[in-house]
Amino acid sequence: MATSSFYGQIGANRRNSFLMAAFVVALLCLLGFTIGYAIVGTPAGGVAATLLALAVGSVSGVATYFGGDKLVLTVSGARPIDDTTAPQVMNVVREMAIAANVPMPSVYVIDDTAPNAFATGRDPAHASIAITTGLLEKLDREELQGVIGHELSHVRNYDIRFSLVVGVMVGAIAILADFFLRFTFWSGVSGRRSSSREGGNGAQAIIAIVAIVLAILAPIISRFIQLAVSRQREYLADASGVELTRNPYGLERALARIATDQEVLEVANRGTQHMYFTNPIKKFEARSSGLMDTHPPILDRINRLRQLTGDPPLGSSESAALAGLD
Repeated sequence: MATSSFYGQIGANRRNSFLMAAFVVALLCLLGFTIGYAIVGTPAGGVAATLLALAVGSVSGVATYFGGDKLVLTVSGARPIDDTTAPQVMNVVREMAIAANVPMPSVYVIDDTAPNAFATGRDPAHASIAITTGLLEKLDREELQGVIGHELSHVRNYDIRFSLVVGVMVGAIAILADFFLRFTFWSGVSGRRSSSREGGNGAQAIIAIVAIVLAILAPIISRFIQLAVSRQREYLADASGVELTRNPYGLERALARIATDQEVLEVANRGTQHMYFTNPIKKFEARSSGLMDTHPPILDRINRLRQLTGDPPLGSSESAALAGLD
């Protein structure tokens, strides 16, 4: 395995994630400042609005931080398993937890024939992994190790917490933008701008126009940044999972096998799709949207793994052969 490429890929994915997250936070602060300045007419008003937006986002984040994992498991219909009911699964999870140097997570199973899995929890000490029955039936032990290594990498890398911060900031941007646009429509900020121009306060008028433009564009931009962050964390978890298993081929085959599987994961939805090992919403489903993909293309993920081993990249027609389905 090409060690320099391996750790270089991990470092690049982590840097890209943090840069994009910082951009979302900066966008929230800029939007809050321009809205506050436009309404109040002073820089102090902009600072107050920025602090208020961050406070609202923080309160929402705390509520999700402590209760979000239980809600997701309940919505997904996950039920707990143990060494008595599923000894092989528990053995694989335990050895991967030891390799990742994290506490043994709670393990759940979802009764669905579509192969997939996800990790949730606010930190490694409060983590859970949910696996579908389809994943257990259709993957061999090496492939299962690859998937579990990927999910425990999410736990070790604090991806759930990281994605939570980004998601809360994106939500705060959407709420703030919607409030300002409604406020502008109903209370007539445009009239205030006219009065300001008559009084010589041209700066407030300019800031108000900037705020309206940002209120329209910021939610769209931040949502795409959120999706990009999610994709970067998937690349990071793939590379980190290989670090744990020392076997990229199991993960490659698991990705290929899931890519060629046509089963639909019924319990997945737009709110939970970003958590899964691969996007549970298939391209042929009416609820799918390429622009809103939370995961990189599976073929791209496979070829990034093959870069680590020096193997030639696969074409789209070769994934079935990798999955052993040719």
